[in-house]
Order: sequence, then C-alpha cells, then structure tokens
Amino acid sequence: MFAIVRTGGKQYRVAAGDKIAVEKIAGEAGDTVSLGDILLAGDGGEVKSADGLVVSAEIIAQTRGEKVIVFKKRRRHNYRRRNGHRQSLTLLRILAVGEAKKAAPKKEAAPKEEAAPATEAKAAPAAEAPKKEAAPKKAAAPKKEAAPKAEAAAEKKPAAKKAAPKKEA
Repeated sequence: MFAIVRTGGKQYRVAAGDKIAVEKIAGEAGDTVSLGDILLAGDGGEVKSADGLVVSAEIIAQTRGEKVIVFKKRRRHNYRRRNGHRQSLTLLRILAVGEAKKAAPKKEAAPKEEAAPATEAKAAPAAEAPKKEAAPKKAAAPKKEAAPKAEAAAEKKPAAKKAAPKKEA
C-alpha cells in the first residue's frame, strides 16, 4: 500500500520500508512520528479513501542538506554578494501505512516522565540551602515639579505674520 503525504510544504509518495528526507521535524533519532496529512492512498492500481489513514515513521537522524550558494550581482555597479545556506533535514523510515492505531505508544512520552523526577531531585537540595537575603532597596529621589505652562504661554510673543506672495503681472 502507498500514500501521498504532505509535510514541510512538499508531497512525498511513501510505502512501508521507504526512507525519505523531509524538512526538519521535532524529535530525536529513534523517536516515532505519525504523518497525518494524507492526500491520497492506494494499493497497486486502485485508489482508496485516505480518511482516517496515518503514516507512521521512525526518525533515523537529524541532518543538514547540501550547501546552496546564493550569489547576487548587479551589472556595472560593483555589487556582488555571496551567501550560503544549508537546510535542516530529518531522515525518516516509513514503518507502516494504514489505519490510525490508538494503542501505539510514543517513545517521546517515556523520557519526559523520567526527566520529571530528576528535576525534583535537583530542586530539593536547593531548597535545603540557606537563601541569602536581598539588600534593602534605596529610596527614590524626590521628583521636581514641572513649571506651570500657563505662565510660559503668556510671556511668549505671538509669531510674526508671513508676507503675502507677490503677484506676477
């Protein structure tokens, strides 16, 4: 069975056992991910409904693609810019193309549960250590009052009027 899957803005034709390189997906090597955006599914020459299908894949590695050189030039202006770019990629091995399995455990969830007790163990010694008291804050300097605006406006002279534009005869 094969499926057309969309991920990272591109479409891939996948079947069980295929290896593909896609735009970076969060996860580490060995994690299992499910690709749910299936556009088309088929078996041999027949096209089947893609509703409820899920493609499960295993992350082989996180890598980077080949370097692409971006060269900009404007003629006769001595303008040349050379930049390089390497796209982050994820190598996937397609495990299965089929119905969504609700009992499939993810490998990502287990390490998070183990990591939570470790953070609690680190927090306990910190709580036992005596805390230093903060130094008392200094008092703020008193603010000066602004000068009243009414008096300033009365002392100003009115602006001089501009001369009228000359008429041409």
